[in-house]
Amino acid sequence: MITLKKEDGPADLDGVTHLSIGVSWDPTAGSSGGMMGLLRRKSGTDLDLIAIAMQDGDPVRLAGLDSLDPMGNGSLVHSGDNQTGHGDGDDETVTVEFARLPPHITSIVFVAAAYKKGSSFQKARNISFKVYDATGGSSQQVADIWPSLLTQDNGCAVAKAVRVGGTWKLEVINTTGKIKQGNEHALMRFAASK
Repeated sequence: MITLKKEDGPADLDGVTHLSIGVSWDPTAGSSGGMMGLLRRKSGTDLDLIAIAMQDGDPVRLAGLDSLDPMGNGSLVHSGDNQTGHGDGDDETVTVEFARLPPHITSIVFVAAAYKKGSSFQKARNISFKVYDATGGSSQQVADIWPSLLTQDNGCAVAKAVRVGGTWKLEVINTTGKIKQGNEHALMRFAASK
């Protein structure tokens, strides 16, 4: 298992036909104790993994939130919105099938966001990003990404898959920023700036 870092540069995805990125987190009560802390842990924390398909730096499709198959052909698929962080394993996953992506898609930006009002990175702990090679029908974790979430920002551009000729590369971005909560256009502008 390797940990991908920004300073490592792009990783070749030669031979990878299906790539999955998964995010998991645990809810926390923060500094709240007693009944409020118990209620916060029970209700959970809603973070979102969003994949934005780009055409030459311009966002054209978004997988996540309420859009599970934005291309309509299974080439970019989101597992669905987990609104609590409860449960084992990945809470949300995006899978990319490179061969089915339209040729005009030049990159895909993976963003973790506290997108909905009232959510924040500070209300979650043990945030983890995993990279899977899902070629051949079974997913095998090949790497993880540990972005810095010690921030007051509510968005983190975690990684970007980039088309280079006939192949794809995955690079860690690990850049945080503020996104106006509930604003899909602000989310896409954030991804386009990466």
